[in-house]
Amino acid sequence: MKRIVKLKENRDFRRAYNKGEAFVSPYFVVYILKKKAEKVRLGITVSKKIGGAVLRNRAKRVITAAFRECLPNIAVGYDFVIVARTRVVTVKSTVISEILKSYIIKAGIWNENELDE
Repeated sequence: MKRIVKLKENRDFRRAYNKGEAFVSPYFVVYILKKKAEKVRLGITVSKKIGGAVLRNRAKRVITAAFRECLPNIAVGYDFVIVARTRVVTVKSTVISEILKSYIIKAGIWNENELDE
């Protein structure tokens, strides 16, 4: 199973915002950016508008769990930045996963033939 590598640098987030392809849902906005590296990286942004620390951390956990479900089928060499919206704390990771999967398919980077380990 591929490991989730986290984005931490501000410049990586800004590059995804400026040059990445954006997909908008009621629960989150995902920016997908093609990179030369042979790994998939994930960055999550959760504003204080979401709520206190407990709600912000729940939003991050839900998004990470949804991304982990999609990870085996994602082509390598992409950065994902997911910006949480206020409704994300009211849904389960399976709903987020389905929406995320549809956006990854739209972006053309979903590998259906990959085997789960």
